[in-house]
Amino acid sequence: MAPLFPVPSVLTTIIKSCLLFSLLVDSAISSEARMGASLIRLHFHDCFVNGCDASVLLDKTATEPGEKNVGPNPSLRGYEVIDTIKSQLENLCPGVVSCADILAVAARDSAVALSAPSWSWTVDLGRRDSATASSAAVTSNIPLPTLDLSGLISAFSKKGFTAKEMVALSGIHSVGQASCRNFRTRIYNETNIDSSYATSLKSVCPSTGGDNNLAPLDVTTPTTFDNNYYTNLINKKGLLHSDQQLFSGGSTDSIVTTYSKNVGNLITDFANAMVKMGRLSPLTGTSGQIRKNCRIAN
Repeated sequence: MAPLFPVPSVLTTIIKSCLLFSLLVDSAISSEARMGASLIRLHFHDCFVNGCDASVLLDKTATEPGEKNVGPNPSLRGYEVIDTIKSQLENLCPGVVSCADILAVAARDSAVALSAPSWSWTVDLGRRDSATASSAAVTSNIPLPTLDLSGLISAFSKKGFTAKEMVALSGIHSVGQASCRNFRTRIYNETNIDSSYATSLKSVCPSTGGDNNLAPLDVTTPTTFDNNYYTNLINKKGLLHSDQQLFSGGSTDSIVTTYSKNVGNLITDFANAMVKMGRLSPLTGTSGQIRKNCRIAN
């Protein structure tokens, strides 16, 4: 783990010298495989709203409703896992490891735990935590599952990502699940979907009701991070509208095809894109704080 940002030397020493992160993340995923995808999603939703500052973890206050209660964020999960990691780190090294760094490392360890083949990447350290959340910034920064390809490219471009990096980051949809409300329109109204796949999803997601019923984002290997997600797109088995847009006769078709054929290219590009995402507007030096409790400011 690299101290790209100004960081106390003890931080790298502590995190390198113990397996706390990976042990706790592995334990959470062993209890529920879906948790790995949830932890990666937490990091994404944090970084895309005013940078990687753990603002997504803050509970609402009398003056700020918080990010976790706005737009697509009420479906975020994994807060308790982050709480557990933070609590144990505070016992080991009070006031050293930020909640923002915990999110970044937990996301990496989740991807590693779910991956086939095994791989990893170096996580930058030294982020600090914001003291406030920004509910107003959520809806304008988090890409929605209803976006067309042009909207997806634009949303990621605003954060400095290329279309290729956007397609690589979308590979996290190789794991995890989505609720019926987010794919109902696709399975009942869209035509670029495999008919048998759509039929099977209708048994989970009726035309009315069942909004919270879940289906895997990757129907082939739903609990393994691999490149089957991209093969599914080629076969018109993308669960979300935004998934299938990556392979819909547009400019990203060739990228999807490449990743479907070469998992090595995928994991390299995904890892590089995750490192880049982790560098979105971090608080460093004397900016921000190291929260004692990830849910509330000091």
